Amino acid sequence: MRHYDVVVVGGGPAGVVAATQAGRAGARTLLVEKDSRLGGVTINAGINVPGLFHAWGRQIIAGIGWELVERTVRESGAQMPDFSDPEANFVMHQPLVDPMIYSHLCDNFVLDSGCELLLHTMIAEISQIQDSWTLRLCGKGGMETISTRQLVDCTGDANMVFIAGYKVHVHEETQPATLDCDLAGYDLDSIDIQKIDLEFQQAIERGEISASDGCWNVDNPRVDFLRKNGRNANHVISVNARDSVGRTQAEIEGRRSVYRMVRFLRQQPGLEDVYVARISAEVGIRETVTIEGKGAVTLDDYKTGRLWDDAVCYSFYPIDLHGVDSSSWFFESMEYGKVGSIPRRALLPRDSRNLLVAGRCFASDRWANSAGRVQASCMAMGQSAGALAALAAQDRSDPEEVNMDQLKRLLKQHGAIVPEVSFRFNA
Repeated sequence: MRHYDVVVVGGGPAGVVAATQAGRAGARTLLVEKDSRLGGVTINAGINVPGLFHAWGRQIIAGIGWELVERTVRESGAQMPDFSDPEANFVMHQPLVDPMIYSHLCDNFVLDSGCELLLHTMIAEISQIQDSWTLRLCGKGGMETISTRQLVDCTGDANMVFIAGYKVHVHEETQPATLDCDLAGYDLDSIDIQKIDLEFQQAIERGEISASDGCWNVDNPRVDFLRKNGRNANHVISVNARDSVGRTQAEIEGRRSVYRMVRFLRQQPGLEDVYVARISAEVGIRETVTIEGKGAVTLDDYKTGRLWDDAVCYSFYPIDLHGVDSSSWFFESMEYGKVGSIPRRALLPRDSRNLLVAGRCFASDRWANSAGRVQASCMAMGQSAGALAALAAQDRSDPEEVNMDQLKRLLKQHGAIVPEVSFRFNA
């Protein structure tokens, strides 16, 4: 049986950084990923604009995630946004990364750290005896058993936490997903966009298409994506995608949504030749579950910029809770000068030992989670979790017992920005 100091499950923004950090810290580390490539939503769901690394004109997240993004932008020949304007729309502060180069560099970061990598592999069973985890892996060649001192759940859905028997919070209503795609084969100047808006609304009334197939604002449905170079923005209304059943339904409904939209458009004058030029490999999931942690971040904690005594990273993004209609949608920008933080206790499932999470399933209420779920924050949580796991494995202790000064030193050695002051700026 192979034995590891740290096993990270999930190779998205949090998992790649967690595994790289653990490997660079000297821990014998394995990263397990279910898909064919690393990168998660950044490449598989078309959300190749990771953010936010800056707030109010200052960088608040750096480290391995920033190193990965910065190198991707540089190697692709692109330019970083101008982060100096604190008043700019937050969308303008999200770097655009090339998916192929980004995924390739994810491979390199993980492997160059000394970490081992298994793609096309999932965890089938988990058990814990004293302070050691035993994991049954299901891969292309069948089942394999390994063991590890520390387990880091970066699945986004707290799959390892749930399988291990710890509590997760499942909400009756979850944010809709999006299947990102680009449509082409039309000339905007040669179509009557107002007439198509009207036809879209009438098709909705006839039940031929859903308003969410073509827009997020279902109270005033329009085909605005045609005005934006054909990049569709749908909402996939589905059951909770935390497990394989729910995720399957979300994927199927996402493709049905795109199909309905294309079928409708091809019936409109000037759009007879419209086609899908690019479609993401999977739907982008905004929300599934959060863990029952040893502490949790609330909306008030996040909005007021609370500096936790065990804060491991900053997090900055508007409160952005997508809904099925305007009554369930909530958006609120951060008050000028305020920056949220994520505490270690929100990465630790309640009553667990030698188990961490990083990513959108961190312990939080729905509103705080809608801000903390974004990629830069997940990367920062991943680096913190990887460092905690490596230090705990080295000391044969639990991540909750790792000395915070020791953690901060390790994070700083690898370029991270460690919360030590509450970010407040004068207007």
